Amino acid sequence: MAEPLTIFLAGGGTGGHLYPGIAVAEAMRAVLPDVRPVFLCTQREIDAVILKPTGFEFIPQPIVPPVSSVGGLLKFYKSWRETKDLVKQLLTDRRPAAVLGLGGYAAGVAVKKAAAQGIPTAVLNPDVIPGKANKFLMSVVKAVCCQFEATSGFVGSSARGKLQMTGCPIRSDITAPPPRDEAAKRLGIDPMLKTLVVTGASLGARTVNEAVLTMLGGMSLRGWQVLHLSGREHADAVRAGYRDLSVTSRVIDFTPAMADVWAATDLAISRSGASSCAELTACGIPSILMPYPYHRDMHQKVNAEQLVSAGGAVLLDDEKDRAKNAAKLQPVIEQLMYDAGKRQKMADAAKAIGKPDAAERVARLLVGLAS
Repeated sequence: MAEPLTIFLAGGGTGGHLYPGIAVAEAMRAVLPDVRPVFLCTQREIDAVILKPTGFEFIPQPIVPPVSSVGGLLKFYKSWRETKDLVKQLLTDRRPAAVLGLGGYAAGVAVKKAAAQGIPTAVLNPDVIPGKANKFLMSVVKAVCCQFEATSGFVGSSARGKLQMTGCPIRSDITAPPPRDEAAKRLGIDPMLKTLVVTGASLGARTVNEAVLTMLGGMSLRGWQVLHLSGREHADAVRAGYRDLSVTSRVIDFTPAMADVWAATDLAISRSGASSCAELTACGIPSILMPYPYHRDMHQKVNAEQLVSAGGAVLLDDEKDRAKNAAKLQPVIEQLMYDAGKRQKMADAAKAIGKPDAAERVARLLVGLAS
């Protein structure tokens, strides 16, 4: 009997990197039941929180992100050397049939070492603009799995031929949502009220949290409630903020049950990371997008522009100031909350550009490379 295929999925540090990998691992199991996915993640707490419930094997790598200081660069170099040694040993011991990079600093070592040994490799590139790690790896991989056609304008001609428009993988439970009443019950919210979801993705977003709390102080919600995914670091401050408001609300620091969240959502305020965009479009959620404002390349803004141009979202730049952000948010929220027709048009437009089968597309590509 042939041994099951082992496939490494390298990357982590945020849900935006890990959740697409989990979706691919689940889809690979459906395509090839005896495949053995193994995650090479980071040592950040969020990685273990996300990966433990899945039952997939995961191995934390010592790698840390580079920091522009003498101490930071020395720490990065030490972690890179340790990660290089670990990956070399894993490639020898586990003999993976393929390696998928999930993006970010934690993907680089495994993908590059595997490619150098002739092991088929690919990377997920769900943002329009490739990050530094993906740009570096595009020269050695066999395929680059993209979410947006616009990515072709941000890569060189040699990489352009490797682009596969698979979409950004999302978990199967999100693409087959539960009934709204059941989802609302599990989330502890009222299924009879319309729901405004606020999310800064897995780690939360301080400026979004502050903007929403400030905005709600000047509003009266009629027939609506707020489900606020605050992020673990910000949960206490967000809960304290709602105690001073006359708003029906539920604050959750973190939940892996995004299928329930989106099933109960009528309107969302969100960052525009790649996974968030993929989930919003696959589920047909009208959204107000506030891209992360601290990236030099502003890649979340470019992601958001794809949804806006399709008619599925409104883009508001994060001014990094709670009062300015709240002043911009309030009129947009008030218009959309009480215009069901507008929300429906946005929902339909978002869904039209979604790729709910992205995980299966990537899984088949990866199993094909491995075989």
